[in-house]
This record gives sequence, C-alpha cells and structure tokens, in this order.
Amino acid sequence: MKRIFSILILFLSFSNCSLDTKTGIWTNEEKIEKTKKDEINIFNNDDLSVEEFNSNLKLQIKNLDSAYAGHDINSNNIGLSNFDENIKKSLKFKFRKIKNFNQFDPDLISDGNNLVFIDGNHNLLKFDMNSNLIWKKNLYSKKEKKNNPFISMALSENALIIADTIGKLFKIDFNSGKEIWNIKNPNPFNSQVKIYKDKVFIIDLNNVLRCFNISKGEELWKFNSENVFLKSNKRNSLAIKNDVVYFANSLGDIIAVNANNGNLIWQLPTQNSMIYENSFSLKVSDLVIFENDIFFSNNKNEFYSINLNNGFINWKQNINSNIKPIIVKDFIFSISNDGYLFVVDRNSGNIIRITDIFELFKIKERKDIFPVGFIAGNNKLFVSISNGKVIYVDLKSGKSKTAIKLSGGLISQPFVIDSKIFVIKENAVLKLN
Repeated sequence: MKRIFSILILFLSFSNCSLDTKTGIWTNEEKIEKTKKDEINIFNNDDLSVEEFNSNLKLQIKNLDSAYAGHDINSNNIGLSNFDENIKKSLKFKFRKIKNFNQFDPDLISDGNNLVFIDGNHNLLKFDMNSNLIWKKNLYSKKEKKNNPFISMALSENALIIADTIGKLFKIDFNSGKEIWNIKNPNPFNSQVKIYKDKVFIIDLNNVLRCFNISKGEELWKFNSENVFLKSNKRNSLAIKNDVVYFANSLGDIIAVNANNGNLIWQLPTQNSMIYENSFSLKVSDLVIFENDIFFSNNKNEFYSINLNNGFINWKQNINSNIKPIIVKDFIFSISNDGYLFVVDRNSGNIIRITDIFELFKIKERKDIFPVGFIAGNNKLFVSISNGKVIYVDLKSGKSKTAIKLSGGLISQPFVIDSKIFVIKENAVLKLN
C-alpha cells in the first residue's frame, strides 16, 4: 500500500562525489599520538538525553573462544575479532585525497593475503600486505569518471563483484584483475553487495532489489519496494540466511524475499507516515543476523530485534545509532551517535549497562564528532571517530582508556585482516601494528 505524504516542495542541490588519487606504497613507520585520559532520560527523537547506567558493572562473557568461530559475511555480524590490541605504529598505502570522502562508505576487500581498493583515478588496485602492487584495472571511461562513481564490493572465491553509483555492475577475476563481464542498470546502485550461492544481490536508488546470475551477469528477478522522490545517499543494507534475502530500503521498511524467485515473504514498516524530508534524513544501520533474529537501529532513536521467520518485533529499545551493532553470545554492543556504549541483553532487549566513551573529549569537541564504526576483541573495543581518532574501550568495564590520533579528518570503520587493523582515510589506507 502506498503511503500518503504531506505536500512538500523541496529543491536539492547535490554536489558531485569525486575521487582524485594516485597509487602509492606503504610509507615508513609513523609513531601514533595518544591522548590519556542509574537511568536513561528519553524525550523525543530530536531531544534525546542519555546518562550512564550501571556504569560500574563489570561484564563477564563466558566461553569467549566460541564467539570467534567463523564470521558469516552475509549475516553482517562480525562478533569478536582477533586483532593486536597494542598498537604502536601505522603504515600507509597513500593516494591523492578522495573528494567528498564523507559521502563514501568504503569497502576494503581481502582474501587474507591481498587487498583490493579503488584509487582516486577510479582504478581498481590489488596489492599485498607489503604494498607490492599486483595488478591495476581501469574500470571507467573518461566520460564515466566525470560522474565520480563510488563503489561497493564483495568477494566470493575468485569472483570480485563491484556495483557503483552510476548503475554499473562488474565481475572481476580476483587473481588476474581481468574483467569477466559488466552490465548497466537503469538506475544507480546504492547498497551493499551480497553474493549467495550462484547469485548477486544489490539494491538500486529506486529501492529495487535486483538479483543477477554470477556467471554471466543476467538479471534473474527484481523486487520493487516503494520508491521516493528524494534520494538518500545512505548505503542500504542486505543480509542473507537460508535462501531468504533481508533488506532495508530508504523508507526504513525491512523486507524479506525468497532468494530464488524474489517472492515477498514479509514486510515491516518501521516509520509511520513519514514525509519525504524525513525519509531523506533517515539513516539505518546495517542489518545484523544472529541465530533466528535480525537486529538494527537508526538515527530516530529506535533499536529493533525482529524474528527472521515472520517479521514480528521481538522488542524495541531507545538507542539513537546508525552504526552496525555487534552481537557476542547473549550481548549486543551498540554505540549511540553521541558516544554512549550500550550493552543490551539480546533476548529481552533490557539495557544492561551504558557508559560514556566520549569522556576523553572536551565538551566543545564532542559536540562535533560521532562514532563511525567499531570492532570487538577479547578485551577491548576499537572505535573509529569522525575526528580522525580511534578509542580503545575496555570490554568488561566499558570505560575509555586511550584516544589515538590517526588523521586530521574523517576515517572509516575499522577492518580486521589477518589479525591486523586497517582504517581508511581520505588519502590513505592505514595498517596499524
């Protein structure tokens, strides 16, 4: 059923997103700068006040070893990661500054031994952990480069699938860099890329979920969810389990469809009678599947647990966050947009503890910063902040220990590859040791 919207006339002017870079090498090691150091009041979505809760509670997670067992890319849940928690230096793979980096949600693809990233000249680069360039692939014509496409990537075995914001979809041989096929979609793509069995799944800017055959790039089916006039630049999320594709569209609807034929299984609207302006500003986190439930949050102070089978809401909690949560056994870790770490009971939705991880920053500074993403290790959380710093947070106490400066500006979420942490900034990929 179509929504009835209030009449709203808006004029939008979108600035082009461009990448302007050159390839580089890991630079010499650089020392990293370090900086030392019972209730929630909820008002409304625009006037949210959060205080620490049970801040002295020490978290105990039993049998942590089992929480490391295999991360399923299609579930989006990374659980606990093995990484070195004592970082002392960084290495850089440098390139020219990426323009409009704040609009880019970068993927760093790896097979465990090599990395793939795109440079500012829209060249696809594969390099090893010692920064030796293995191959370079130019994806675009001069005319296409003027549209400054951003890309999303996924890897399955030797198939590297790339979708972009001008509607092109590529299959690249990961070993050789050879293009196997490319197709042009009627609309730009605007989501994660997921590979499942012999199929590729991606959402376009009109909220259409499309399924392609991975061998030849033929479109097998499509599912049309509701389109909107105003387009959000927030990348939509996909998750897959047991032949069902779950995705979030730009209106906040969560939809489950059959992965084989695109038939609708269930649909859950999470926003009531939104006008176009609100749908444009809505930011939903990645969908995370754990066991029989799907978890996600948004910047409208809503955190959901939903049953995978029927789309029924298990529980809903007040957490204002649009970054991906992490589930470890019966605990959910989520960081609000104003810097509070929430620990939530996965089964009941009850908040166990809230701690202020931005306490290391002065009041004036923290007003202009937000968390970008985080990973969880055996003892610590590693959190990327929009001001170019990362925070080490003690997992058991929830207290911030150290702030480390990596850049003077925005950085990406952290990635863990071969027990090393990687972070992307506007002119380099950083490897932290």
